[in-house]
Amino acid sequence: MKTYLVGGAVRDRLLGQAPGDSDWVVVGATPESMVREGFLPVGKDFPVFLHPRTKEEHALARTERKTAPGYRGFVFHADQTVTLEQDLARRDFTVNAIAQAADGTLVDPFGGAADVQARVLRHVSPAFAEDPVRILRAARFLARFAPLGFTVAPETLALMRDMVAAGEVDHLVAERVWQELKKALEMPQPSAAIALLRDCGALARLLPEVDALYGVPQRPEYHPEVDTGVHTQMVLDMAARLAPGDALVGFCALTHDLGKALTPAHELPRHIGHEHSGVRPLRALCARYKVPAEFAAVAEICCREHLNIHRLAELRPDTVHDLMARCDGFRKPGRIRQLALVCEADKRGRLGLGESDYPSGPMLLALHAAALSVSAGHAVASGLTGTAVGEWLRKARIEAIRQARG
Repeated sequence: MKTYLVGGAVRDRLLGQAPGDSDWVVVGATPESMVREGFLPVGKDFPVFLHPRTKEEHALARTERKTAPGYRGFVFHADQTVTLEQDLARRDFTVNAIAQAADGTLVDPFGGAADVQARVLRHVSPAFAEDPVRILRAARFLARFAPLGFTVAPETLALMRDMVAAGEVDHLVAERVWQELKKALEMPQPSAAIALLRDCGALARLLPEVDALYGVPQRPEYHPEVDTGVHTQMVLDMAARLAPGDALVGFCALTHDLGKALTPAHELPRHIGHEHSGVRPLRALCARYKVPAEFAAVAEICCREHLNIHRLAELRPDTVHDLMARCDGFRKPGRIRQLALVCEADKRGRLGLGESDYPSGPMLLALHAAALSVSAGHAVASGLTGTAVGEWLRKARIEAIRQARG
């Protein structure tokens, strides 16, 4: 029985990054021998065990065979005869198909270390095409590693296009698409994921509401980048910069302008009312992928209100109060902070405006804090009851907003 460190931990060490979770593959063992050594079996589909001391996952070396469309249509085989090279051959990218022995020696049958050095994501074998989740993983990895200079190998991109044309992505289940999209939105350069999905044709199949934004013009005096799809990518990366690792803010950035794809041609490049027309496609997207309720709610707020925040200085105190109330910002104050972040990303996610100030953000937070300083307890202490409490509270909060504005 031999044990090897595999996958991302080896890759990240070669990149000089702190490795995340350590995954191990065991060659020459059986489930019974693993249990005798004190390992705890936890795998459902194939033999995976937890180390008795470290609790790290150890999987028996295995092969897999495609038996049906989609990512679930596989049969796994694991026994003492499966070699380390066979196990590595079933992995997605060469940079993830490197093993490290106990003495530090690398086992690298597919040139993964060279691809780490060259900053290339390259598929291990033609079997890559059998699992459509690998398209999503490619997008996620690129969103993580594009800042380091990684690109996708031309032959891998060609294979991904063939997979899309063959309809493989149509077999992806909603929960898995959302899981991978959410992870991509947590990465440093989520625009790279969206651009790759578009390049291989998967974006039009999975997120047609986003794909439809490309080629839609905007007024150049406000959007020097002009193309709405390009703007969306810039907003995504600005959101990742302002709120690192925050998938909720990233999702709001991704979907805030969906209404621009619905603007009638004769109105272009203006987008009158896009903040309202974008709600319908946003709801459709959220329903299709069972997006968590809070993600969907905050994304709708950002879609609907982002223009109001951009012109916050022009709004009357009562209008500002009612906007906060529509956001449920008095019961859930974190939503106002999220709205401010997304709107700042929208404003700065434009060509030449990446370092510009966004006074509406701090102003929104200050006005919100002033309104929050007034509570229903003040009204009750004054002897008010019933609907009078709500009426007093609204007036008092509006006055607090008025005074905070100065």
